[in-house]
Amino acid sequence: MIFITVKFPVRPELSDQWPTVVQEFTEATRAEPGNLFFEWSRSLADPNEYVLVEGFRDAEAGRAHVESAHFAQAMETLSGAVAAKPRIISVDLPDREGWDLMGELSPRED
Repeated sequence: MIFITVKFPVRPELSDQWPTVVQEFTEATRAEPGNLFFEWSRSLADPNEYVLVEGFRDAEAGRAHVESAHFAQAMETLSGAVAAKPRIISVDLPDREGWDLMGELSPRED
């Protein structure tokens, strides 16, 4: 699995609209055959920062993603919406297909 996390510093005037700005890109990416997840969260520390957590089946699926027409279109669109260059972590996690359960925490049965 290719696991990617990206922090997007968003122009303050577009922060509240960010989910709409990225909606088509998000939907198109989630429809890719090699996509495992593509999830946005807004930072609690900085309301002008969104964090994207994404996973792809393998390097081939990741490559298909960045070579897609919707990726190219999103990079064009988002260049006018970000306040600075996004920061990224991308790692290959061989033999992984998604999320594991956290061993240290379970819901309490009251």
